Amino acid sequence: MGLLDRFESVTRATQEFDANGVNPFGVAWDDVLSQTEAMWRGRKVVLAGTHNYLGLTFSEDCIEAGVTALRQRGTGTTGSRIANGTYPDHFALEAQLATWFDKRVCMVFTTGFQANLGVVATLGGPDDVLLIDSDSHASIYDAVKLSSAKILRFRHNDMKDLEHRLERLEGTPGNRIIVAEGIYSMLGDRAPLAEMIAIKKRFGAYLILDEAHSVGVLGPSGRGLAEELGLLDDVDVLTGTFSKSFGTVGGFCVSSLPDFEVMRLVCRPYMFAASLPPAVIASTSAAVRALQTTPALRLRLWRNIPVLYNGLRAAGFAVGPHEGPIVAVAAGKGRDLAVHTWNQLLEAGFYVNLALSPATPGGISLLRCSVSAAHTVEQLQGLVDALTRIAQGNGLLPAPLAVAAG
Repeated sequence: MGLLDRFESVTRATQEFDANGVNPFGVAWDDVLSQTEAMWRGRKVVLAGTHNYLGLTFSEDCIEAGVTALRQRGTGTTGSRIANGTYPDHFALEAQLATWFDKRVCMVFTTGFQANLGVVATLGGPDDVLLIDSDSHASIYDAVKLSSAKILRFRHNDMKDLEHRLERLEGTPGNRIIVAEGIYSMLGDRAPLAEMIAIKKRFGAYLILDEAHSVGVLGPSGRGLAEELGLLDDVDVLTGTFSKSFGTVGGFCVSSLPDFEVMRLVCRPYMFAASLPPAVIASTSAAVRALQTTPALRLRLWRNIPVLYNGLRAAGFAVGPHEGPIVAVAAGKGRDLAVHTWNQLLEAGFYVNLALSPATPGGISLLRCSVSAAHTVEQLQGLVDALTRIAQGNGLLPAPLAVAAG
C-alpha cells in the first residue's frame, strides 16, 4: 500500500477539476491589485471570497507601520518567544488587545488556527469534557483530537441538545468546557450566545468563543458578537484571528481567568512556534487602532452586506439565515453543478469560495461570498447579476419566463 493511497479520492477529484475547468482550490493570481481586485490570466477579477472584511490589507497606516518595523527590527524572529525572547512590540500588541477587550491577559499566536489549536487542546484536561458545536471550524476539531478531554458534539446551534448533554454529565468529575463560534464560517450564521451563556451558568461550565469572523464586524466597537449582546464578561476565553478584519496574519486569545498567564508555559502551539515577525505585529497594531478609531469602516461594511445578501435572496438563491460578511449560496447536494457554476463565475470575472462535502453542513455544496468594506456597490451588484444569469442558464435557478410580444 502506498503512503498516500488513502487520499486517492482527493487526487481523483483534483484531476477531474483540472480536466473540466479551473481547480477551485488552486487558483493562482497573476497579481493582486487592491483589496477587491486581482489579475488572473491577464484579466481583472473582483475578489469576493477573501474575508478582507474591513479592507485593511492596503491601508496606508498599516503598510507604513509594517515597513518601519521591518527596517528597524528585521524580517523575522527566527524562533519562539519562549526560546528567543519577546520583542517589545509583541508585548505592546498584547496589552493593546487586552485593554480593548477589557480582559486581564492576551496571548498572540502565529496563526488563528494555532490560537484555537492551542487554547482548546490545552484547557481540556484528562477529566474534563469539551462540548463542541457540530459545525465547528477545522482548527477546533483538530484541537479536540490533541486534547486529553472527553469530546461531545452537540447539534449546530441547538441549545436543547447542549442542555441535554450537560444534564447527562451531572455527577461526573471534571470541568465542562463549551466551544462555539460567534459567526460560523460556512453559512455565516451566529451562535445563540445569550441562551448558551445562560446554560453555561446553570451548569457551572466554561465557554471558549471563537470570534474570528465577528471581530471587526459586530458590536458597537467591533469586538464581536459577545460585545454586541453585552456578554463579553461572560466569555471565559475569547479567541480570534488577524487574517480577517485586521488584514494581516496571526491569532490571539484574551481571558481574565485566574492564572491564565501559565498558558505561555503549557500551550505547545504557542511555546514551540516561531513568533510573528515585527512587521506583522506592527501592521496588526495599526489595524487595531483603525478598528478603534474608524467606525466608518464597519458602517461601509454594513452598507455593503445587504446589497449582496438581499440581492441574492431576491434573485431566488437560498442563503444563510443571518445577514453578515459571509454570504453562503446553496448550490445543491451534488458537486458537479456547484463546480460548474464556480468556474463560470470566475470566467465572468468574480472570485468566490467553493465549499464541498464533507466540509459543509448537511453535505450541501456552497458558493461562499465574503463582503468587504472596500467593495463598491457596483462590484457587489455585478456579482449578483452574474451569478443570477449563470444560475438561470445552468439550472441552479429556474430560468425567467419569456414574455410573448403583444
